[in-house]
Amino acid sequence: MALVWPRLPGKWANYLLPWLLPLALLSVWQAGSIQGWVSEQVLPPPAYVWETLCELTRSGDLWLNASASLQRVLVGFVLGACLGVALGTLLGLWAPARDYLLPTFNALVQIPVLGWLPFALLLFGIGEPLKYVLIAKAALVPVTLATLQAFTQAPPRLLEVGRVYGFSRRQLVTEVVLPAALRPLFTGLRLGFTKAWLSLVVVELVASSEGLGYLIVYGRQLFQLDLVMAAVVIVGAVGLFIDRGFDLIERRLGKGHPA
Repeated sequence: MALVWPRLPGKWANYLLPWLLPLALLSVWQAGSIQGWVSEQVLPPPAYVWETLCELTRSGDLWLNASASLQRVLVGFVLGACLGVALGTLLGLWAPARDYLLPTFNALVQIPVLGWLPFALLLFGIGEPLKYVLIAKAALVPVTLATLQAFTQAPPRLLEVGRVYGFSRRQLVTEVVLPAALRPLFTGLRLGFTKAWLSLVVVELVASSEGLGYLIVYGRQLFQLDLVMAAVVIVGAVGLFIDRGFDLIERRLGKGHPA
């Protein structure tokens, strides 16, 4: 006998279905804490984590650490995105640059952020510039590759039509290539911000005295796993909120621009 799932109206399904897996995981977490499947010293119950989140909000520590992390990731992302768009445009529009720079770039991007940390510590110390540089490096890679792909994969038919109408190289770039590259470029910016957010937490785990990553380290050192879980929840929620914002902007940009 086949299992028949209840069908929800399309509008309600779009809102409810994404919540099924998080609610199921939360239910398993709560049941495990009640039944004693996992010790509270290993995985604190959801109620403890919620109380810790409320305490962080009341004391102001949540805003202090979240604002420090957001400032770092915004500065690093803007720096990395600007450099990535410039480098990707150069590689996409100038063939000699691809021949000479792209192989070296592809080799360097294979090194993870933590691999650059010892060298960056020697150059920038342990202050804020270190965090900005490492976050910028994380955002630089996907933005550069997305920009390169966007400029090198312009529709050939549109380019041919532009040449038939006598467009100059500048007109081809500004009126044909750039509009066609807008959505892939924004997708690269969205992925670059995701990479920047992930690298931010890694950098703050290693060298920081404030921030969401610092809260995770601080809670681990004091063996306050409810604080660790609360910080993890905040990191995931902020990252999801920002990603949904990028998704909304991308959909707005995509209206009226068929593939």
